[in-house]
Amino acid sequence: MTDVLLRGGLPWGLGAPADILVRDGRIDRVSLGPVEAPGAQVFDVAGQLVLPGLVEAHCHLDKTLYGGPWVPHSADDTLSGRIANDLGRRAELGVPSVARIAALLERMSAAGTTHVRTHTDIDPAAGLRGVEAVREAAAGSPVEVRQVAFPQHGVLTNPGTAELLEEALKSGVEAVGGLDPAGIDRDPVRHLDLVFGLAGRYGTHLDIHLHDGGSLGGWELELIIERTKALGLGGRVAVSHAYALGQLDDAHQDRLVEGLAEAGVAVVTAAVYSFPVPPVKKLRAAGVTVACGHDGIRDLWGPYGSGDMLERAMHLAYRSTFRRDDDIELALEAATVGGARALGLDDYGLAPGDRADLVVVPAGSPAEAVVVHPARTLVMKDGVVLHN
Repeated sequence: MTDVLLRGGLPWGLGAPADILVRDGRIDRVSLGPVEAPGAQVFDVAGQLVLPGLVEAHCHLDKTLYGGPWVPHSADDTLSGRIANDLGRRAELGVPSVARIAALLERMSAAGTTHVRTHTDIDPAAGLRGVEAVREAAAGSPVEVRQVAFPQHGVLTNPGTAELLEEALKSGVEAVGGLDPAGIDRDPVRHLDLVFGLAGRYGTHLDIHLHDGGSLGGWELELIIERTKALGLGGRVAVSHAYALGQLDDAHQDRLVEGLAEAGVAVVTAAVYSFPVPPVKKLRAAGVTVACGHDGIRDLWGPYGSGDMLERAMHLAYRSTFRRDDDIELALEAATVGGARALGLDDYGLAPGDRADLVVVPAGSPAEAVVVHPARTLVMKDGVVLHN
């Protein structure tokens, strides 16, 4: 593998221009002075920001219509309407489609995403077709894809789903998912028994969609915190959406934030539409891992989504009403370091020894990169330059 030298860039967090030498797929050296590397492929990135690879921590690759003809969105604006639209048109539109998943992964890669966690529908009608389609598409992509076996239409209320979740984990799927233990399955104790039991038995991560809001959602968060602590699963559990956190009074919110921090439960947000956004500043101040993702990307649930995680970070910052540079930088953290922590990625970052997953953008600061989300100058995965 040819050595690569990035000359004069601005590594995020260093505060000064530096040369970055990449050797054998890893960062070999970060130097404030010039690095001599005979035979290396040299890229002059002076004055440009160097970031670690972007991390898409919550999407639904199996559902995407990206790369195909435009499909007008036909669902009414209710949860039941979106579910019916998804179920009713999957076969008609050939969902899941390996070609469309591959097209979206290519778009993500060009925009600097190096790791993806995707929630793949598991239900008796679909079986494991989504898992297989995502695996096939991911096999031809430099993006590392981790799947969550996701019970989109319920577990307890959809007989046969629990067995399919276990089958997916046996086949190597990296995480098990849950969905509104009260609002959808109407039995949070049994639901959490099941999904926590699977995560413990197979040594996987657990990521629970929690749309339930207000005091109901807050109570479910308490149950998740208690289970995580009792079973010693800190660092392996995430709650996606967590709308309730953005709706509760300050005292209740503070208790939950403290509990999430103590238990080691991550929060993943998409900041989509007008749905409540968790309090990013408060969560980070308490030490809670915060990650972000697109949720749906041009699918039967909604027509939006670009696959660009800097753009998604901008949406998170905007919905959080961030204006100060240091606050906006928290959104970039969610799209990079936070995602890496939530996924349990090893050797991630900009230090010597880390995997050389790098993105260069023509921006002078992290906040500018988020707000402008400019074209990527260079994208590298494991030391290989993919786009420049």
